[in-house]
Amino acid sequence: MDRNDNKGFWDRWAKRYDRTISIEKNTYAQILHRMKEKLDRDMYVLELACGTGVLSVQLAGKVKMLEATDFSEKMIEQAKRRPYSARLHFSVQDATALPYAPETFDAVIISNALHIMPFPEKALAEIRRVLKPDGILIAPTFTAAGSVFGRLKIRMMEFSGFQVFHKWKPQEYLNFLKDNGFTVTDREVYGGALALTYTEAKVRDKKQRGVEI
Repeated sequence: MDRNDNKGFWDRWAKRYDRTISIEKNTYAQILHRMKEKLDRDMYVLELACGTGVLSVQLAGKVKMLEATDFSEKMIEQAKRRPYSARLHFSVQDATALPYAPETFDAVIISNALHIMPFPEKALAEIRRVLKPDGILIAPTFTAAGSVFGRLKIRMMEFSGFQVFHKWKPQEYLNFLKDNGFTVTDREVYGGALALTYTEAKVRDKKQRGVEI
């Protein structure tokens, strides 16, 4: 991944990350509930940009195996400090160059990360590659550009040295997924300090169920 990619920021913030996202705890609780409804004990699941494992440890009990990854070694170090299920494995990986074989996973989860990647289309290409036929992408993403408060929040974050590479509004984000080979099967926009667009999608050129929204 391009080193102009916020990695240094996340390494520095790893120990404070949980406190930072606590302001969105209600939104996280809602998306966690929706994710659990889509997962089952027969699934092999890949989580990209897992951070400190806030969602990972709560999802692992729902699936057969969860491979939770992040490109920040410091984030993974913090994640491994949590008590977690034997079904959960943490590792350091680059979402734009994954080591897994094609069609390995039943689901890929990437939460609140595509907008802060310099080249999210590379991550989506890798996700398409590693998803099984009829696999599901679950990709809730902050789309703060859709509100005045959100745009102000982005500007404040950038003053701290954090880069938001893609300032999407909700429909712009959905269009981005569609332009990169996905059919959106479910979506909902949540409010909060930063608007979040919860999205589920299937790879367009693989076996699909559901109707694009």
